[in-house]
Amino acid sequence: MRRPGAVLLLAAILCAEAALLWVAVAWLILELLIATPTSLATALAILVLVLIAASWVTAIAVNSLRRRSWIRGAAVTWQMVQIAVAIGSFQGFYARPDLGWALLLPSVVVLVLLFQRRVIAETTSARSEDGLPQ
Repeated sequence: MRRPGAVLLLAAILCAEAALLWVAVAWLILELLIATPTSLATALAILVLVLIAASWVTAIAVNSLRRRSWIRGAAVTWQMVQIAVAIGSFQGFYARPDLGWALLLPSVVVLVLLFQRRVIAETTSARSEDGLPQ
């Protein structure tokens, strides 16, 4: 069955976000093994949080291709978290506007895609298990 371009673009962006989160997990593990953290408990907590986020975004990305209805709410929630981090990246002593834009722009695109009629129609729960409309 053919998927609309908006659904494929949504899935592609979500897959890219998931991949970058897995890269962050690998980086944090490498840093944990190479460097001595100031606080081991904090380093492990951050690693666990990023691991959970990577798993969650991966599940959203995979299930967006399966056209599951629950991905819309999950994706909106993740994009709002990402926007909050992006806003924090624009301000403060350690401001990184480049990271802020890199987080903000895909989040806005995903939010726009999630509210497109084709995406809503493709991810509605009024589908049978084989993916065909009822």
